[in-house]
Amino acid sequence: MSSALQEKSVNEYPAAGQPRSDWTLEEVKALFEQPFNDLLNAAHQIHRRHYDPNEVQVSTLLSIKTGRCPEDCAYCPQSIRYDTGLADHPLMPLEEVRVAAERARAQGATRFCMGASLRGPKDRDLEPIVEMIKTVKDLGMEACVTLGMLREGQAEALAEAGLDYYNHNLDTSEAHYPSIITTRTYADRLETLQRVRDAGVKVCCGGILGLGETHQDRIEFLHTLATLPAHPESVPINRLVPIPGTPLQDEAALDTLEFVRAIAVARIIMPKTELRLSAGRTDFSDEMQALCFFAGANSIFYGDKLLTTDNPGANEDAALFERLGLSVRAAAARTAGTTEAPPPTRTEAPADAPVS
Repeated sequence: MSSALQEKSVNEYPAAGQPRSDWTLEEVKALFEQPFNDLLNAAHQIHRRHYDPNEVQVSTLLSIKTGRCPEDCAYCPQSIRYDTGLADHPLMPLEEVRVAAERARAQGATRFCMGASLRGPKDRDLEPIVEMIKTVKDLGMEACVTLGMLREGQAEALAEAGLDYYNHNLDTSEAHYPSIITTRTYADRLETLQRVRDAGVKVCCGGILGLGETHQDRIEFLHTLATLPAHPESVPINRLVPIPGTPLQDEAALDTLEFVRAIAVARIIMPKTELRLSAGRTDFSDEMQALCFFAGANSIFYGDKLLTTDNPGANEDAALFERLGLSVRAAAARTAGTTEAPPPTRTEAPADAPVS
């Protein structure tokens, strides 16, 4: 690595502090290979330039339809191809979704995300989901859904309902992708992302680290995100939770510092993007999460479940936030007749939202 590239990647970019979509693989690789302290320092400077470093955005994720997915994602317990003991549940009734969203708002969540185990929705599937989106919006929260691949016209229907974000992860690098999923292509995922963007909906797109990928795969994965036509407004970064019965059940945990490095690199190359710590946090120490927040992570999921995966409880997160001096970002605006949800405290939180 040349000294000139090192200087450009770490020292000059924080001073510029503006998004760019022309990152080269060599530049991203150079960032990854900086001394750990230099990398975190650069990422933290950029984070401070665009965000309050002591504020975290909170979302809640609810499974509105669980199991019997026809895809073969090697990490997912919802695939019909794997015997993981997961119970199947049809689409959740609207009233249950409303109650779950109200509880999430009371715990401080400003965004309510709904996931359905689908390859892609049929048009008739969208009708009840549209009503869910409208219900969430009426509560003064941002609405996000993840429904798989979208066909022509479907992103527009979701946008008309008021959808704020559509989640569709790339999961990993294009090179490693066929080792993880064979039932849809990388190009399929990119096409759905473009449909979402064209419809005027914000993009939530990230992936999972620890899928057996190489260091180079992680470089290529983040490079792909940072060189999309526009940076995703939200990037969830998961660490694999190995599920018994899936092909990745015996995969070893990714090194902690490698995960933190990935967060820091993502912050530098996507400076205005919300970076969310997602699945895998039950195995993160408080110290690891503190490093991630310092490196530029500024969003988490509240709630004991992320679709079907365990997640720290709201009380645990509130206690960590108190220790670190972090506050929960308030919603930018609430609809008439609603009030700001207070930040979570260390007192007992309401019962978790129902998860099907």
